[in-house]
Amino acid sequence: MSFPHLDSITASSRVLKVLSDLHVEADAEGPYLNPASSLDKFVTLDTDKCALVYLLLRSTGARYVVEAGTSFGLSTIYLALAVGQNATVAGGSGKVIATEQEAHKAARAREHWARAGPEVEPWIELREGDLRETLKKDLPDQVDFLLLDIWTPMALPTLKLVHPHLKKGAIVVTDNVESAKDGYQELFEYIGQPQNGFKATSIPFSGGLGFYVYLGQE
Repeated sequence: MSFPHLDSITASSRVLKVLSDLHVEADAEGPYLNPASSLDKFVTLDTDKCALVYLLLRSTGARYVVEAGTSFGLSTIYLALAVGQNATVAGGSGKVIATEQEAHKAARAREHWARAGPEVEPWIELREGDLRETLKKDLPDQVDFLLLDIWTPMALPTLKLVHPHLKKGAIVVTDNVESAKDGYQELFEYIGQPQNGFKATSIPFSGGLGFYVYLGQE
């Protein structure tokens, strides 16, 4: 099986092989219908969405990223790859703060990052446990990008924690905003309140992809 969107990624053959293998494994899984049935599934972004996120990070020079919903760490590889490349170009630091509550998923994610190697692994800080606790402190002063690929009731609590740290121009991407729109209503209402400083649109990928830019609070 080939993944044409991997042509958009700048990476070694080692990293590309890991990504391809993991996408094959993810695509072989059946759909999940509720959070309980997702405990042993990748629950990851599709390849075209991953490629878009990678290119967004590269084009904006993003170096500080929060990922809510790491799962088995596939999309994290794209995030860390972009962050590492941006940090290297800028001659500075960078970090992907990844979050995962399930211990067995966190362990699998670490295995995948180790396979990907030094282009990816050093740029990731994995926080295990309830992200409503793990994201309460020690976030970067300015977060460039937030990926919300998580159980819908957790989306708004995550955004509220990260919101004070978003830099002006930061991007928030949320997966499945059409297929799971009923669960995202509180998030949509928060994003839509002018005082919160966001401008929003959606991209017609499978399931819908929410795209929000933080323009600052007045």
